[in-house]
Formats: sequence, C-alpha cells, structure tokens
Amino acid sequence: APRVLLADEVGLGKTIEAGMILHQQLHTGRAQRVLILVPESLVHQWLVEMLRRFNLRFSIFDQARISAIESVVYEFDEDDEDYEQLIQEFPQNQNPFDTEQQILCSLDLLTKNPKIHKRALEAEWDLIIVDEAHHLHWSEQGSSPEYDCVEQLTQTANGLLLLTATPEQAGIEGHFARLRLLDPDRFYDLEKFKQEESGFQKLNGLVEKIQSLIDLLQNPQNNSEILAEKTASDLISDLTTQLPESLATNIEDQWQDIDALKQLLNQLVDRHGTGRALFRNTRATIKGFPIRELQAYALPCPELYLNADGHSNDKNASSELIIQDKLHPEKLFPESDWIQLDPRVNWLVEKLKSLKPLKVLVICHHASTAIALDKHLNLKAGIRSTSFYPGLSIIERDRAAAYFSDPDGGAQVLICSEIGSEGRNFQFSHHLVLFDLPLNPDLIEQRIGRLDRIGQRQNIQIHVPYFENTAQSIIFNWYHQGLNLFEKSCSAGYAIYEKYSDALHPLLANSEGDETALIEETSAYAQNLSEQMQQGRDRLLELNSCRPEIAKQLIENIQQEEQSTLLSEYMTRLFDEMGVEHEFHSEHTLVIKPGNHMQTDYFPGLKGEGNTITFDRAKALSREDIEFLNWEHPMVVESMEMIQTEETGKAAVATISVKGLPPATLLLECFYTVETMSPKDLQLARYLPLHPFRSLFDINGKNLDSAVPHKNLNALCSKLPKRISRTVVEQVKEQIETMLDYAQKSAEATLPAIKAQANQKMKKDLSQELNRLKSLKSFNPMIRDEEITFLEKMISVSSDYIEKAGLHMQAIRLVINNPK
Repeated sequence: APRVLLADEVGLGKTIEAGMILHQQLHTGRAQRVLILVPESLVHQWLVEMLRRFNLRFSIFDQARISAIESVVYEFDEDDEDYEQLIQEFPQNQNPFDTEQQILCSLDLLTKNPKIHKRALEAEWDLIIVDEAHHLHWSEQGSSPEYDCVEQLTQTANGLLLLTATPEQAGIEGHFARLRLLDPDRFYDLEKFKQEESGFQKLNGLVEKIQSLIDLLQNPQNNSEILAEKTASDLISDLTTQLPESLATNIEDQWQDIDALKQLLNQLVDRHGTGRALFRNTRATIKGFPIRELQAYALPCPELYLNADGHSNDKNASSELIIQDKLHPEKLFPESDWIQLDPRVNWLVEKLKSLKPLKVLVICHHASTAIALDKHLNLKAGIRSTSFYPGLSIIERDRAAAYFSDPDGGAQVLICSEIGSEGRNFQFSHHLVLFDLPLNPDLIEQRIGRLDRIGQRQNIQIHVPYFENTAQSIIFNWYHQGLNLFEKSCSAGYAIYEKYSDALHPLLANSEGDETALIEETSAYAQNLSEQMQQGRDRLLELNSCRPEIAKQLIENIQQEEQSTLLSEYMTRLFDEMGVEHEFHSEHTLVIKPGNHMQTDYFPGLKGEGNTITFDRAKALSREDIEFLNWEHPMVVESMEMIQTEETGKAAVATISVKGLPPATLLLECFYTVETMSPKDLQLARYLPLHPFRSLFDINGKNLDSAVPHKNLNALCSKLPKRISRTVVEQVKEQIETMLDYAQKSAEATLPAIKAQANQKMKKDLSQELNRLKSLKSFNPMIRDEEITFLEKMISVSSDYIEKAGLHMQAIRLVINNPK
C-alpha cells in the first residue's frame, strides 16, 4: 500500500500521478474503499479529473447528502419471517460513509462537523488521498484541526497519498509534519530528522561528482580525460570516507565503467534519503518548459476609485479588508458604474481584439467581476466569451470549457474567477490576462499554472493591467521585482510573503513605509533562499523521482501501444456482433447508439442517447465531451467480462469438406484456461498463462492440434444451422463424450507443469524484491516492516492458490466432415 508525498511543482501533474496510483490500486484489487479529501474549491475539479482521465466515478459527500442518508428509515413487517435478518442488513443508524466505495469530500466537512468526522473514522479505508497537504499545520507545540483530522483517519488506512506543490512553504518543520503522517514510526523525532537533513548536502555533493563523471565519460570533449581523472580522484577519496566499504569496493578500478557508476547511483538512491516516501519533480530538473513573458500595463486610476471609502473609515476594519478594497475597488460599486468607468475594461476589449483569433484566458479574483466582464464582452464589445465561476453546475462548467476549447466556432475568451486558477487546464492557450492581483503569491502561481504546464508548446504571454500609484502598483512591483513571480516559478512565495507581510500590509493599506527598500530586501532574501534550496536539494530524491532511462522505455512502450489499431478494430467488430449502431464522427472517433436488433438488452456504458467515443488520447484531452477508450475503460473491460460469462458463442457445430477424410468424420475442438479463485490483489494472472490452450481430438483419441492449427481449421469450416446442429449432437452424443474425455485428460496432464512454472516465476519475482528490501532495511529506515511482511505473505498465499488452480473449459466446437 503506497504511503507517499507527491510534491511536484505546479503544472507537473500531481493529480494525474495520484490518479494513476489510485487506478492501479483499484485495477489490481489492492484497494476498494477510497476517500479523497480536498479543499472545497477543488471538489468538482477532482470529480471531473477522476471521471475524464480515469473513468472513476466518485460520489461527492456534503452535509445535505449525509443528512439525507442518515434520515432514511427502513420499515419492515414484524410478521415477516425474515424480519430479524432484514433489520440486521438494514440498520437504522447506518454509517453514510459505508454506502459508497469511492468518496470525495472537502476536508472542511470533517473538521467543522465532529459527528461527520466520527462517522468517517468508523468507516474502513484502503486508501486516503489528501490534496493541498501544505494546509495541514503541525508543530511540537500543537497542530491544526485539519492535521488532527487527517492523522486520525490515516492511522487505520493502509494507503495514504499527500499532495502539495510547495513542500518548502512551512519550512523543515512542516516537511517533517507531512512525513510524520506517512510513517509515524520512522518520523517521530524532529531534531533527529533535522540532523539527517543536514547530512544531505555532503551526499548531494557526492552524487553530483558521480553524475559529472558519468557525463564526462559519455560526452568526450577536449581535456575530458584530464577532467575525468581529477573528478574520479576526488570521488574515490569521498567514497572511501563517506560511504560503507561495500559501496566503495572496486571503485578505483571501475571508475571508467559507466554502468558501474550508474549502479552506484542506484544503490545510493535505495539506501539513503526519503525517496521511498517523497517524490518531487521540478521544472529545473525536467526542463523543456516554455518561457514566461510579462507584459505590464500601467493605467490611470479613475476618480471613482480614488474617492471610494470602503473600509478605510471603519476603525474596526482589519488591514486585510482595507487592502482587499484597494486591490479590488470594483467590488465597492454597482456593475453598471464600474464596468463603464474602469480603464481596465476598455484596455481588455482592445487587447482581445488585437489578439483575435487567439484564445485568451482571463482570471480575476471575484465571481461577480468575471460575470460582469463576460456580459460586457458578449453584449457590448461583440467578443465571443464564456465564464467559469462558483455556482455553475458541473454540466455548465463542462459546456464553458468545451466552448472555449472549440478551435472553430468556440469562444475566444474564458473569464474565470479564482476557481479558474484551481480548475481545468488550458494548455491550448498561451495568453493569460491577470485582470487583478490577489494578496497571495501562491494564487498567482496557480493562475499561471493553468497554461504553464506539461503540454504547453508556446511561450506564455502574461498580461497584467494595474492602476498607477495605488496598492495595485505596489503589489505588482513587489511580486515582479521582489519575487520575480511572473517570469519564474517561485515555490517558496507564500513563505516569503508571510515573512514580509508586516511590512507589506501597511504599504498596501495606507502607503506607509519604504516601497523601494522593501522590494530590495525581499529580492535579496528570495535570491538567497533560492540558492540555499538549490544547494540543499536532495539529488537522490530527484534521481528517484524521475529515472530517465526507465522513463524513456516507458514512453516508448506507451507510444507503441497508442499507435496500435487493435482496440479500435476489436470494438468495431464487437459493436457489429452485438448490434450496437456506430457511425463515423471524425478521425479515430465514433458515435455509438443502441441498435434496434441488439443481442442483449444491456451493453456496458452505452447511454440511451448514445456516446461519442475516441481512441485518440490527444483528441480526448482537448475535447472533454468525448470519452477516451483504452483497454481499461469500463466499457471495454465489462464487455469482455460479458462475453466471457455469457454462454452465447461458447459452443458450436460446423462442417468441413475434406476429400481425404472419410465422410462423417468427427473432430472435437476444445479450449481451456487455467483459473484460480484467488483474491484479485494477488494478481496471479502475472504468472498463470492468460491465453487459452487448445486440443483437437478425433474419435480414436488422436490429438491433431499441431497438425491442424485453429486458423487453418477456421478457414475450412462452414456454419451449420442451429436446428440441424441439435439433431446431429443428439445422434453423436456418445462419440462427443468420448472425445471430450480425451480432451479433459490431455488438459489435466498439462496442468502440473503449468502450475510448477507459474510457482517458480512467482517465487523468483517476489523473492528477489523481498531479499532486496531485507538487505536495504539495515541501511534505510524508510523500509517499513509491513512491506516485508506483505511480500512474505504474498509468496505463501500465492503459492497455495497456484496449487489449487484448476481447468475451465471456455469453448467447444464439434466439426463434421461432409465432403461434397
């Protein structure tokens, strides 16, 4: 069961990584009951991501749904003889969290409702996922309600995934707090953890020398031999003093062996650091991301805003309320007033016209601002626009996103409230307008992250209008000149903001303070912090988070699979056989509908109004209204199960016309599979043969399997009408039973060898990993005891189930020779 922290920077796919882990756990049967806890604003995003990307249907739990479930009263007749059993099966006080297997809810729902939290604790969970985990605060003095809630839930859950893009935000103490949730037995002492972390800098230097030596050997240049020898000399000296003798052995003789050096790196990854619990990919490591280009527009502040009072005259108002008024002055006036007088509105209209037909994402802080701008652009400026804000249903959000993504007749502009910076991804656009700036640098990074992410192919143009000589210009200058926030990713932005908030807030609220001095001090601190983070980077963590050679092989396998047409051919044939209507929509895309002559009343996943499906991943990513079919899509998996479990097509009678065989010669073709009633999580299909094995017997007990392959026999066979088939079978029933006995005995004779081979393969695979973990445990305390126990149990239980494996006849065909 995975217990890890996914800490990739914004835009590198943490949600997708979590979804892949979750999907694998569900697909292999290692998890069934899953709870996802996210901030309220991300509930619908997660619902859509899990559905669109992984075809996982989560149930959203909120106060209303839980209350509805708990209020259900089950009424039974006391005279019913099954009354007692019915009462047990339908308890009056049913736990709402036991009514669904996969549940998605906000963390606030649990922390603000002790009764609901208690209900969640009473339920059993195989896997818990917590997004935005940097909001879980802990210190040796105390912890937040959110942290306590998650800690209590995860004490009994097998698996735990924590997601955060800013692991540095709360410093080393916050980092320790999250690792403590993953493995409290390993991370129990903050001071000890700090000592371990301080040792990483020496280890990082060692790793850098190994990597530089590998680079020199792989890329020979002038003087590289001299440089390599010097690097090797320093490396050998460090190895002999810093590492166990077992790792430094033979390095003096093998320093020119690239494979030996890579193996050394792999051993270091296994033995040291928090790599087994923490994965973090950064833009600096991955590289290849587009450039962010800032375009700022200083505009005059209108009299309407200069004369606005807001909270400034309220003695009881907090500085933050006053700052919000100054950063978002439009909130103080009716829409009809500010939309006409705000210079940013006319600037936006002209900018959009100049960029036409390019897609532009506009983000502003408040939903009312987004709605007003959308209305103005559509009705007054004649610009195709749509909006995205809280209060829209999932369907309405889907429509807005689809309208914006449509390359032909879609909207040029999508205007989002702050939820847009936490919602969908719009890599097809490369123009971003920040209509206003929030008082949180992390929100800026999240906004830019909607475009600056994997899949973006062009430089990102960031347009920022602001009012001169106001709080807006101060916050812009501080973000830009102090943090360099717009042009570079700044994962520690909020930590820097907290450090300087006492000096920044008076400047924004009342223009009290020295803006230039604050910006200079912030810039120096941010640069120094960046250098410290770079020096203290855990290079072993980076290596473990993305191993390029393994990644390259995975990518090649995926590309090969994506280029295959096997699935589309299979599904098209299946639709034809089952009577499902299908018509061409576009390349690699079909529209399917229930047909008038379907073979079954129910076809998995087929809607009454039909579905639009595609076998092209790129199209599915750009069109969220089209379902993406792969081999693990529920429609594909369930239709295969339907074919396997139903009797239709499993028995047949056919004729052949071969003059060399006597008339009325009978052949019996049988297909068997090896099956076991093992739990799904053992994944014994990895070791037992997936393909059925075949036999072809005549009445004399001769096996003609190799002499007459299935493909060749198929080419000779002709279908015999069902009415005649039944008569023939009745007449030759005894001969069929005789040949069936031959086939059964032949299949049973092959079974022991199949089971022995499966057992041998299973023990080889699992024992190798078990021995590796046992060996590593003496070096790396991140190896959990339950990992070793789990593998030991898997080997024992898997062996038992393999021994109990039996034969299952999948299909039988009687073939009769009828020469013309």
